[in-house]
Amino acid sequence: VSDEDLNREKQQILPETRWFAISFQRCSSVFRKSMQRNKQMATGRKKFNMDPTKGICFLIDSSLLKNTSDDIAQFLYKGEGLNKTAIGDYLGERDDFNIEVLHAFLELHEFTDLNLVQALRQFLWSFRLPGEAQKIDRMMEAFAQRYCHCNPGVFQSTDTCYILSFAVIMLNTSLHNPNVKDKPSVQRFTAMNRGINDGGDLPEDLLRNLYDSIKNEPFKIPEDDGNDLTHTFFNPDREGWLLKLGGRVKTWKRRWFILTDNCLYYFEYTTDKEPRGIIPLENLSIREVDDSKKPNCFELFIPNHKDQVIKACKTEADGRVVEGNHTFYRISAPTAEEKDEWINSIKAAISKDPFYEMLAARKKKVSSLKGL
Repeated sequence: VSDEDLNREKQQILPETRWFAISFQRCSSVFRKSMQRNKQMATGRKKFNMDPTKGICFLIDSSLLKNTSDDIAQFLYKGEGLNKTAIGDYLGERDDFNIEVLHAFLELHEFTDLNLVQALRQFLWSFRLPGEAQKIDRMMEAFAQRYCHCNPGVFQSTDTCYILSFAVIMLNTSLHNPNVKDKPSVQRFTAMNRGINDGGDLPEDLLRNLYDSIKNEPFKIPEDDGNDLTHTFFNPDREGWLLKLGGRVKTWKRRWFILTDNCLYYFEYTTDKEPRGIIPLENLSIREVDDSKKPNCFELFIPNHKDQVIKACKTEADGRVVEGNHTFYRISAPTAEEKDEWINSIKAAISKDPFYEMLAARKKKVSSLKGL
């Protein structure tokens, strides 16, 4: 090869090497910024849970939130890692800006074609009602306005919706609190709400349907008694609804997932005090997968051990705790963005046990010797 040919090859290789080095530096910088942002966001959530106003100020000062009612409402509505009591306290404040956030928060709820109980269920799951009467009053007034906007013509005025909402919440307590001995009948509930529709009566079928809905299924509002999820799994790394593919029976089920302390917990309902399953993330790997039935999928699996059951446990319907039977966990996120966020969060939470790797290497060596 002539010197001229070597020089020509060098001239071709050098720009490619420089491009690779620059690209690597840029990727490293983006990764560092992302890690720093995640740490600041975790700090901001902790501050919010201790003092909602200070937490919001910290997130705004750190450029993690815009100082707008819409952006803050989105943050509270998403609710990742946030204490629901703290959300309720912030939304109930009488400050003009907090009230703007409250209305923006309600605009994120879609109540169209829902009856009042269905709308209340959705609303009351997104936070905890604060203890102060004035805060409750402001929040229920905003709820009534939003419900009437989504369902024009159902009630004569927002006052009617407001009064009936309180009546339904009180009915829930009366029917399902064991300390209340005198349970109201549907006739008494109907009589109590006569004349509230701007002097007129609401349709009896409407009131009966609301009564039956509450009687058959109480509001799933966790008591703030220190034993609920926000305390047991305080300030998780990530939480949200995902679809999980079954182990033996390959059906997709919606579960509430919480990522904390290098474990992935899943629940049937957000109000459950005990998880349906626990997946320790030790020595697992995660990857994106394509699934013909569900979009935005990823899998947890044991690298280099295709058929090995993952060390995990779950609670059966009869309350028994048994070992899991998954050789992999396939999970579907609602959006591509959330899929990427979950993958990154889980990757950061995966831990490695060197003894596990040593044991796996030893088993592999023994099995290979047997084959000789």
